[in-house]
Amino acid sequence: MLRLVPVAAVVATSLSLLGATAGYAQSRSYYVATALEAPAKANFVTRSTAWSCDGAVCTAARAPERDVFVCERVASSVGPLAAFAAGGTALDADALAKCNAKAK
Repeated sequence: MLRLVPVAAVVATSLSLLGATAGYAQSRSYYVATALEAPAKANFVTRSTAWSCDGAVCTAARAPERDVFVCERVASSVGPLAAFAAGGTALDADALAKCNAKAK
């Protein structure tokens, strides 16, 4: 029984670290851009923003630029977007249309 206590402690610590890592990764994704088609590259950089894509959904940490400019830059890199959100707030249809005007 005494040998199981250290093992249980290691398992509990490992599980808590995995949860913390997942939370950290999610908190780093300030921007979420959903392209109409998956981009050719899974990772790319637009000006000061590093993007990582899983299929057509691309995410990035917050950049020192206005959200609208970030949207325009990602659209110019990956093509038209179906959706774009910054800090959990999605662009409305008009703002998304203006963003997509910069698409390649």
